[in-house]
Amino acid sequence: MGGSGVRLVRSAELAQTVEYAYAAVADTPMRCVWVAGACPLDAEGNTVAAGDYAGQAHQVMRNLATALRGAGAAVTDIVKTTVYVASSRQADLVAVWEVYRAYMGAHDVPSTLLGVTVLGYNDQLVEVEAVAVLPQGVGGGEER
Repeated sequence: MGGSGVRLVRSAELAQTVEYAYAAVADTPMRCVWVAGACPLDAEGNTVAAGDYAGQAHQVMRNLATALRGAGAAVTDIVKTTVYVASSRQADLVAVWEVYRAYMGAHDVPSTLLGVTVLGYNDQLVEVEAVAVLPQGVGGGEER
């Protein structure tokens, strides 16, 4: 377990070809952070990179990192993500996944990748939600 308090679990009995851990363990006492789906919006609330799956994925991951930072957490504190892609084409899901993996680096947490019919904002193609944990007393974050 690294400094974040998150231990990623890989089972030798399951396929080793996947790009994510099968489970994550966070020993208590931990501080939990639930991050709403990060969307491909700029600071003015406009959807960026209309029609571009990879372009939207980059904005989503930047926004996810910003939301985590606001809660006193980082990408390495994430224990689970769900990646939504508004497409029925596997190639579009793979394009988003490649961007997602680049931002996650070696922190290959359990994740679900889904193709969905539609997402909430005009021209939105990508959304990523996350759960993060960190040791009690770590991080402050912004509260309203």
